[in-house]
Amino acid sequence: MLHRLKLGVLLQWLIFLLLSPAYKASSLGLTVHVVPLEVNGGKTVRAHFSVITPSPCPDLLAVCAAGEDCQAHRTIRPFNYTKPSPAWCVRQWQKTVPSNYNTYLKLGFQTEFYVSINADPKIRANNGKLNRPPFVALPPPLRASVNCPADFHISTKDLDGDKVRCRFARADTGECRDCFPHNFLKLDEASCTLTFTGNAAAGQYFIYLMAEDLIPSPPSRQLLNNSPLSSVPVHLSLTVEESASGCSYNPLVLDGTPERDSVQFVLPFQEVKFNAIYKSDLQSVLEIAVVGPPDLYRVGFATISNLAKLTMAWIRSENNLTQLLPVCFVANTNSFQSHLRCTWLYQREMRTLPDGTEVRCNQTEMSLLLPVTSLTNVDLDELQLNSPTCPVTHNSTHLTAHIPLGGCGTKAVHSGTELVYTNTLKSVHHTMISRRPSLILPLACRIPGAQVKLSQYSVSMPTERETFGEFTIWIDFYLPGQGPLARLTSTPRFRSNFLSSSRFRRETGSESRTSISSTQTTPQPNEIVKQLDLHVMSNCSIDRAEMIVTDCVESETEDFTVSHPILEKGCMTSNNILEIITEQKTFKIYRLNIKTLAVSGTKMYIECKINLCIATMPSDTCPDLCSNSSSSSSSSTVVHSLFSSTYSVRSGPVSLLVADYLNKNTTTTNLPPSNAPPTTGLNPSQPQPATTPGSTPPASQIPSVTSTNTNTTASQAPEVATSRITGVILMTIAMCLQMTILQ
Repeated sequence: MLHRLKLGVLLQWLIFLLLSPAYKASSLGLTVHVVPLEVNGGKTVRAHFSVITPSPCPDLLAVCAAGEDCQAHRTIRPFNYTKPSPAWCVRQWQKTVPSNYNTYLKLGFQTEFYVSINADPKIRANNGKLNRPPFVALPPPLRASVNCPADFHISTKDLDGDKVRCRFARADTGECRDCFPHNFLKLDEASCTLTFTGNAAAGQYFIYLMAEDLIPSPPSRQLLNNSPLSSVPVHLSLTVEESASGCSYNPLVLDGTPERDSVQFVLPFQEVKFNAIYKSDLQSVLEIAVVGPPDLYRVGFATISNLAKLTMAWIRSENNLTQLLPVCFVANTNSFQSHLRCTWLYQREMRTLPDGTEVRCNQTEMSLLLPVTSLTNVDLDELQLNSPTCPVTHNSTHLTAHIPLGGCGTKAVHSGTELVYTNTLKSVHHTMISRRPSLILPLACRIPGAQVKLSQYSVSMPTERETFGEFTIWIDFYLPGQGPLARLTSTPRFRSNFLSSSRFRRETGSESRTSISSTQTTPQPNEIVKQLDLHVMSNCSIDRAEMIVTDCVESETEDFTVSHPILEKGCMTSNNILEIITEQKTFKIYRLNIKTLAVSGTKMYIECKINLCIATMPSDTCPDLCSNSSSSSSSSTVVHSLFSSTYSVRSGPVSLLVADYLNKNTTTTNLPPSNAPPTTGLNPSQPQPATTPGSTPPASQIPSVTSTNTNTTASQAPEVATSRITGVILMTIAMCLQMTILQ
């Protein structure tokens, strides 16, 4: 019996090992940023590892052994995403290793990979310093479709201004193990662009590259023996998926997203915030997958119809990360992936100020005392703080400034467990071109976390209630020319932004050619309604707030088992449904031609998905979801807008008999007052109103409304600490005509 039990356990383990995908012995992506250490002439380097592993995410216990110079980056904001399936995450750590380093590494029970680094120390002839190997940005796992060619640009930078090239790793030189070439992949070594020809079966493939830096030379003079100065590994994964939808439905990046390979300079304690915004017409964006530095904040992911947005932010606190920090992101739908885009964060180097420099902090202000002898050739009259209205004074010996924590452009950010108030003293030249040195002087007052009583930073976005106030959303139905908005519906003006006929036939199968007429006849009580006005209402009283109705469907059954679209992605699905132009933007009216709807009985049910929106700039408007231009300004304005949650509002049974509408109130000519609940008629087919979270409707009027996603994040400002506050000051002086080493 015992022998049989042991055989059973052994068999179970063998089955687990054979079926488990964890033993593919490869990562889903890897880069190593190598920084030579001056202390021993570059014989050892600081290797910064970023590795993508399948989920569940392994721990980092094994990457740092006792006594090693090693640090694992454990963050409360891990990079976890779902596409490609089943899921994946990012693990990051840094470790001191020899400059020539070849080894197997293992993360948990799932991922084992081989790393080869060749960064033997080389002294550069142009500056006498150690050569610095190139930096390569790690993208999220790549996705493509069978028979659909795709290009993947791998973003690279070099601090020495060297030319960077990428090539396939070679097993015969010990750069990789079990690495097989794929005939469906091509590589442009000069631009580091990987091309998928499309001629591959569905599956997951692993790609092993080496990135090298070479001394740049003009085209007219090629170096005969221009051997690489160093080589660092780059591992990628490509998941090829079956697709029956063609090759042209990848999400498109829109304006407001950082340009490819762009660089954003970051001062100490400075917050850098940017957005990624996409448009996807066929499938909704499920996620915007990001790989970036530890503690990169990712908030406000929102999908509004075919638009998606994510806000990212990073605060430069005291850290021992690399000077260049890449952030790469893609938009994933169920079947498609957008083009890869990467931006770089550049941590500016700071100079230590001379003796006699002081920055003092108290409960209300920071003060600066700076010897002018340290500001050689700097025009003191051109120096100003974040706000030019705050005075900066100087005499023959010192420059002084008193900077309130609540004014002069002072900003408050959370850095780890500390609250930091920051401002910047900088040169502002009055001429377009100047050869005089410029001063950039970050100032900071730091409050310990024990005094702040807050340990978590939140990107400063208002809550939904702070943005839109208390409001109610509901839907209602009236005959044309009746109801509280009869003055608009009796002689309506129509906006026809229905889908094109070809698109409508493709997505719904047919399109009726009957048009709605604005000419009304007196309905008879025993008749079936010919036309019905759908009112999508809110009593939001905030100026510049707009309503966006993304989708509406109708059904003959309360469970919506079978439903038919009325609006899709903000567009009417046929020219038998028209929007009535209104004077206010916080409600919508749609005229429905009942004869053309798929309703055979005397009642129907309606469900709509609704958002409220406020454009952050007075000159902007909320996005037009029915726009056909993927890069139009109306589409890209989603990045400049604040959205409420998406509310699903479902009606009760809606009668299609004229008699049931003759009893409804037709004398009201004004909208319900702001922040007041809507009035409900006596008709049993009258739909119930929908309210937002926080309001309390009567028990008899609890609506069928759900909130599906929220894109705002609360940010609470702490009180100013009353005990000791420390001051920090760093400086950089640079010529205005800077070298362009990061091209």
